[in-house]
Amino acid sequence: MNRASDEHTGPKAAHRAAVLGSPIAHSLSPVLHRAAYAALGLDGWTYDRHEVTEEELPAFLDKLDSSWAGLSLTMPLKRAVIPLLDQVTGIAASVEAVNSVVLAPDGRRLGDNTDIPGMLAALRERGVGTVESAAVLGAGATASSALAALSRICEGPVTAYVRSEARAAEMRGWGERLGVRVLTADWADAAEALNAPLVVATTPAGSTDALAARVPERPGTLFDVLYHPWPTALAGAWSARGGAVVSGLDLLVHQAVLQVEQVTGRSPAPLAVMRAAGERALESR
Repeated sequence: MNRASDEHTGPKAAHRAAVLGSPIAHSLSPVLHRAAYAALGLDGWTYDRHEVTEEELPAFLDKLDSSWAGLSLTMPLKRAVIPLLDQVTGIAASVEAVNSVVLAPDGRRLGDNTDIPGMLAALRERGVGTVESAAVLGAGATASSALAALSRICEGPVTAYVRSEARAAEMRGWGERLGVRVLTADWADAAEALNAPLVVATTPAGSTDALAARVPERPGTLFDVLYHPWPTALAGAWSARGGAVVSGLDLLVHQAVLQVEQVTGRSPAPLAVMRAAGERALESR
């Protein structure tokens, strides 16, 4: 692999990492990773963000020099990066999505998916081990990772609420691939999802606002993958009814913990420090 001198930022650091995506200005990843580096005493480490499109990704990777240790990837790069890697873990291959790349000293690019174990860790932290059934709102890339996580903890079917038959077929296909029984329902009936013991909302901001008035008297657990603005209307109504809520910040922190450990080789990463840094950053927005 060609590792020409890096042209993306200023002077070389001892070890460099960054988050890539488009758009990327909103990303909290630099806040979390920098807090971890400081807590771990990694003075020579830097972590930045770079606006990179699918078309720009190959050239960006080829210009990275040996000071680079790792990358975090967000949309739309999680699938586009796979052909550019030397190795992909089984969990990342299972959902065709890589969000973490370790740049090995020998030049190899190693891809992994920390979203899936991050989801499981965030749920465990809120006391969710196994569930009898679950519902997923949405059918995008995050929904496939949610199905992969649910395949490990859901004993019964997962019902996905989607907006088209094409999306429904896609989710059923992911279910077959991941070994979880997926039922599909029309988005018009999404309020029915709220009766499941675990609801995973994977849709963009505002998409579930209309469901806030339909939260049942005794809700189970809501995992809403958004973190800004927070709380979402649905999460606020859920909490008001006494239901447990797992937030997108919980997910972001737990998957970032795993990335820090992979890229730096230091474990455990400082979960509490990273979460506090993320909360402060969100409060200032």
